Formats: sequence, structure tokens, C-alpha cells
Amino acid sequence: MGIAADIAIIIVAALIGGLIAQRFRQPLILGYILAGIVVGPYTGGVTVTEIHDIELLAEIGVALLLFALGLEFSFRDLQPVRNVALIGTPIQMILTIIFGFAIGRWFGYDQIASLWIGSIMSLSSTMVILKTLMAKGLMGTLSSRVMIGMLIVQDLAVIPLMIILPQLSNPQAGIPLVAWAALKAAVFIALMVVVGTRVIPRLLRHIAAWDSRELFLLSVTAIGLGVGYVTYLFGLSFAFGAFVAGMVLSESEYSHQALSDIIPLRDIFGLLFFVSVGMLLDPSFLFLHIREIILLVLLIIIGKGLIFASLVKVFGYGNVIPLAVGLGLFQIGEFSFVLARVGLSSQSISNDLYSLMLNTAIFT
Repeated sequence: MGIAADIAIIIVAALIGGLIAQRFRQPLILGYILAGIVVGPYTGGVTVTEIHDIELLAEIGVALLLFALGLEFSFRDLQPVRNVALIGTPIQMILTIIFGFAIGRWFGYDQIASLWIGSIMSLSSTMVILKTLMAKGLMGTLSSRVMIGMLIVQDLAVIPLMIILPQLSNPQAGIPLVAWAALKAAVFIALMVVVGTRVIPRLLRHIAAWDSRELFLLSVTAIGLGVGYVTYLFGLSFAFGAFVAGMVLSESEYSHQALSDIIPLRDIFGLLFFVSVGMLLDPSFLFLHIREIILLVLLIIIGKGLIFASLVKVFGYGNVIPLAVGLGLFQIGEFSFVLARVGLSSQSISNDLYSLMLNTAIFT
């Protein structure tokens, strides 16, 4: 059956993993990753055979995740906490990257690998925090608004990290290649702002007039993935183009409909991505490196939590808000998995480092 059987195995395994995660009040993402470990090549039993094909489908999952992120983004969401979000979050990420870099060097990794460690550590989980706050009815609190504002900026920062970090792994390229990648990204964004904001909304308005939800969904998906493919031809990340397309669409009158229609598709392909993340994890690695993983988890909880709490305090928030933000955002998030996958695909990080960071992220 090939790829069809593999997809069926993955969806069934993800359903079981998701149900188990839900039963124990854990993020569904964790259930999907554990499902990936079970059907991966390291455990025996019922396993996925066409791993490369699944990884290609997982790339679409990453693109749709970032496309939806672009659709959801709004500067209006940052207004109440704009200072700590727009200024504090970049400072937090820089400090966390430095902290992670120091840990990486202490663990014996080279400078490039240590930079990846710090970058992966710098991101927190938007999905976990939002679901937790909604479940507890805390979305309206000031500490929640601070956390959400900082998470939005963190999610946006994934894009430049995905562009810049792989370039640093080429020792002969150095700064010129990074600058060239940044210039191409800036030119593409400018073209999308000038051309895309005029063409795409008109196209959607024309398609919406047909009153066909199927055609509307197809057109939204085609825009997201089509723009992603253009950026791929442009020498940039496929996911970057999808994100920019989402941002352009977010300013149109059909943004809410586009987001509501694309979410089920995003969730299915996103599921494939998180299962594929688990498929690359060797369970024996956890048992062989349990001390390093526990030590790294403790360092992240303490170090990253203190960085968040201290920065929020510096920006004038008192009472329990710094403590709440520090305790809420110390974990490593879902876009860290995306970034780690980029590092592995570009051969910037080894399989062992990938496994170390993903095991650590799961524990946090």
C-alpha cells in the first residue's frame, strides 16, 4: 500500500496518542510526538516505511502552521503590552540564546551547534499557554496579556531564525550569505506588500462571489502554498513564503473566513509534522542520556524562567506578574520543533543533538 498505508497508520496512531494526552491533560502535540516514536523505525512492530514521503508532507504541515500564524497576526493584539512585547521579547530571546550558547559550550558542542541550542531554547509554546489560559479562564488577566504579547513576537522571530541560522553553518559563506538571504527576504516582503496586498484580496473577493466554500478553501490553500513555492524558487524557505502570504491575507476582509477554513487542513498536516518529529527520535537515546536531559531541563526551567521574570519586572510589572510569566513561559515550544527540524534538514545539527533538544522540549 506504500504511502497510503503509512498515512493511515500515522492518523490512527496520532488519534490514540492524542486521546492519551487529552486523558492526562497534556498537549495534543505531545501525544502526536509519542505516536511518531511508536510508529518510527527504532521501535519495531507496525512502522512507517515511506519516511521520506511523510517528511515531504510534513513540510506542507510546517507551511500551513506558519500560514495560519500569519493569518492570525495583528499588531492590534500587541497594543496593550507593546513595550514588553516589542522590546522585551527580543531582549529575552537574545539573553536566552546567550544562555543556551553557554550551556552548549559547557556540554562540549561547537559554536554553531551551541547557537542552535540557544535559539531552540529561546522559543516558548503558544499552543500550550493559550489552551491552559483558556481552560482556566485567565485570558483577561494582565499576566496573560503579557504572555500572549511576548509569544506573538517569539512566533514571528521564528522566520528570521529559519533564514539566518542555516546560513551560519556554511563557514565559507559567513556574513555575506546571511546578508544576501536577509536582503532577498526584505525584497520579497516589499513585493508582497506592494503587489500582494492589491492582487490577493481582489482575487479572493472574486472567488467569494461564486459562493462556493470548496473553491474558497482551495484558493486560500493555493495562495499560501503557491507563495511558499515562489519563495522556495527565490532561494528562501517554503514556510517563510506561506507566512508572508498569511500576513497579507490577514489584512483582507476575508481573513476570518480564510482562517476558519484552513484550520482543519492545518491541523491534519500539522499532525503529520509532529508525528514525523517523533519518528526521528530513538527511545534508547533517552535512557542513554537521561542525566544530560534532566540537567538541561533544570537549567532551562531556572535560567529561562528567571530571564522572563526579571525582564517583566524591569518593564514595570509588579506583584505576581513576573513570577506568573516566568513560570508560564519557561518551556520550549512547538516552533522549537520546527526550528530543530530545519537544523537537521540543513545538516547544521547532528541526530544526537536533535534528539537531545527534542527530548528536553518534551520534558519541559
